[in-house]
Amino acid sequence: MSLLESLRFTRGDTVIHNLDPRVKFLMTLVFFSVSVMFMDIVPLLLVFVVQIPLVFLAKVTNEWFKSIKGAGFIASFIFVTNMISFYYFRSGALTWDLVEYSLALTMRFIVLVTSFSLFFITTSPDKLSLALEKARIPYEFNFAFITAIRFVPVLADEAQTIMDAQRSRGLELDKGNFLTRIKNYIPILLPLIINSIRRSLELAEAMESRAFGATENRTNLYELKMNNIDVMVLVVSVILLVLAVYAKLYLPPFPSLLGNGPVF
Repeated sequence: MSLLESLRFTRGDTVIHNLDPRVKFLMTLVFFSVSVMFMDIVPLLLVFVVQIPLVFLAKVTNEWFKSIKGAGFIASFIFVTNMISFYYFRSGALTWDLVEYSLALTMRFIVLVTSFSLFFITTSPDKLSLALEKARIPYEFNFAFITAIRFVPVLADEAQTIMDAQRSRGLELDKGNFLTRIKNYIPILLPLIINSIRRSLELAEAMESRAFGATENRTNLYELKMNNIDVMVLVVSVILLVLAVYAKLYLPPFPSLLGNGPVF
């Protein structure tokens, strides 16, 4: 549930919050592109270190820690599965470079979680909707996307409420083997799915009562305008992307941190 909290917008009056959503989205795409571009742990660590000051500048450290905590299980799963697959598919030889490769894949996931959580935590759904409209995205798709973003944290809160209610009735979610734990979550999923369907029907009725889609010429109360800080962040993001592409194409590979010898 903590991972879903990374989609919840947190109001604030910081430089990151006040950035144009189009600029923040481009910055997020730069982080995403660099993390996908490299398979070495050194550049991924650099991207992660660059993101940390942005988290503190946006004053969303608690929300960021929650998202990292929620992603911890998936990150551990990525590392363990890669280690096991490397061990069995490479003649049972486990070397430090394979460990570093598994760590790089795990760090890539953490970088992606950090970049997208920073974007959604500091970007208002209303401003994001305006940015999508400026990008000529059809309003029907725009509305569906923004509605999904708004409802994910709501569903996370509702799932937590259902879990607490089931625990009060004696349901033990954290005991037993893996299959038993999956079966224990069935009483959580069924009411959550039913409530989600009920909520979607209520939303559809509300949209019909307000004549959704009756006119194509829509107006907005606010308009997006880029200031000097937005332009500066935009230029810096483009420069970082160009430097990353240059390093990938023309510079020698990054050195290994753990070496190439056998682990044991």
